[in-house]
Amino acid sequence: QVQLVESGGGLVQPGGSLRLSCAASGSIHTINDMRWYRQAPGKERELVAVISSGGSRDYADSVKGRFTIFRDNAKNTAYLQMNSLKPEDTAVYYCNADIRLIGSFYVSTFGSRGQGTQVTVSS
Repeated sequence: QVQLVESGGGLVQPGGSLRLSCAASGSIHTINDMRWYRQAPGKERELVAVISSGGSRDYADSVKGRFTIFRDNAKNTAYLQMNSLKPEDTAVYYCNADIRLIGSFYVSTFGSRGQGTQVTVSS
């Protein structure tokens, strides 16, 4: 029905930048909130940023001022621009979204199938 695919991760030096993408495809009527999470080894999954369909944004304190979430509704895609990266940003980044399917009146949360995209910040 719906597939979300993250991309854009990689290895970057401290202070560097990366842009992650989360593309949703399938039988999509509308997408409400889109979110980025991350999980570092040995740690719990952390909500990093969220953006509403209208563009309202919220961030974890640890990334405020460094990360920016934005979206292209025509492409059903959310992005996470990450600047001034720190080693503690190293994690697997995941996205999910609240989606209403075509032919449905309900909104459900869909995520990628556990793969995510690896971000490694190291010199």
